[in-house]
Amino acid sequence: MQITVIGAGLAGCEAALWLAGRGVAVDLYEQKPARFSPAHKSAGFAELVCSNSLKAERPDSASGLLKLEMRALGSRLLDAAECARVAAGGALAVDRDKFSAAVTALVEAEPNITVHRQEVAAIDESRPVLVASGPLTDGALGEAVAALTGSHRLSFYDAVAPIVAADSLDMDKVFAASRYGRGEADYLNCPFNKEEYEAFYAALIAAERAPRHDFDTPLTVYEGCMPIEVMAARGADTIRYGPLRPVGLRDPRTGHRPWANVQLRAENTGRTLYNLVGFQTNLKWGEQKRVFSMIPGLEHAEFVRYGVMHRNTFLDSPAVLTDALCLKEHPNVFFAGQITGFEGYMESAACGLLAARSIWARLTGRDWTPPPQTTMCGALLGYITTPNKDFQPMGANMGILPARPDIRDKRARYAALSETAQAEMRKWAEG
Repeated sequence: MQITVIGAGLAGCEAALWLAGRGVAVDLYEQKPARFSPAHKSAGFAELVCSNSLKAERPDSASGLLKLEMRALGSRLLDAAECARVAAGGALAVDRDKFSAAVTALVEAEPNITVHRQEVAAIDESRPVLVASGPLTDGALGEAVAALTGSHRLSFYDAVAPIVAADSLDMDKVFAASRYGRGEADYLNCPFNKEEYEAFYAALIAAERAPRHDFDTPLTVYEGCMPIEVMAARGADTIRYGPLRPVGLRDPRTGHRPWANVQLRAENTGRTLYNLVGFQTNLKWGEQKRVFSMIPGLEHAEFVRYGVMHRNTFLDSPAVLTDALCLKEHPNVFFAGQITGFEGYMESAACGLLAARSIWARLTGRDWTPPPQTTMCGALLGYITTPNKDFQPMGANMGILPARPDIRDKRARYAALSETAQAEMRKWAEG
């Protein structure tokens, strides 16, 4: 049994490892380092771009539930994440380089995977092929995908947050704490008073943005990676109730809750680098330095990476994909990852696991039955394959699970939904 996997991101690696573990010969194609996308810089597999956070781990949270389901599905990337973990309160965050290195090592050590470091220009349908090339798919491969899917292709824009050096921060102003005391003070906090915030806000909304090179394409921004300046333009309090919300925090200098607060999250295990949480941006680099240096504690910050904005592509999955994650009109062509509309790092990896099991069913002559929609994976799969004229990517959230109006308390309701989902996923995965 042989298959081709295109793309060694999270979805492609998860799928390749799962199938190879069952004796399938996998040809894994990765265009790096021969060719890099505008957002990728490393030759390693499973490179994280937008953030180093893999989100919450609580079982009664959507992200925590998703990880538990992935464990039941046989995830290998979660093992790699544990090896690269950095402290982040109740979230799973990783050292990007260590995570990528761990995944790359897993893939390269698997005897049933043959890695091809080359760009793919055409899709061979003579045997099952999994396209997991990610949301930056373009060039000849992008044209090949467009040819198979017709006009059913949409695009949006994704933005990346800046990273600063820890030793350049003013620790007389910055304080370590997690919201409501959760975790071990894993975040650094930069508290604004009202006057400081108003000056920062005025500078932010007036700052000059970097030009885009495809001026004829309307700008459509995915809400999950909204640039901070775009969000701020919606109103003076929008970001103060969003990424700059001060709830659950007290400034030790004043003993009071800040008027607004910027959180910094460790980017590596040595905590020498921090990223600005929620500060995805498309401002010009000079403007980023000028405006973000107005954040208390960042007056003299060294920016080791500035934010960038890049074009993302995803399928109109409800129109072109079956719930087996293959094209309706080309059943030997499967898709996985963010290109399908599974939005998020762990969501992408989970989609890779689902695609791997669907391909395994095809290879072994078994009927494919998707996971129940009472599970997070099943609900996400149902979402991307249900007719929707305004289809947009979707990340894990409790709102896509079946309603439980019989439980009024939100925390208890989420806990019940999680327990049901875990039990259903274990049963489905074992079957």
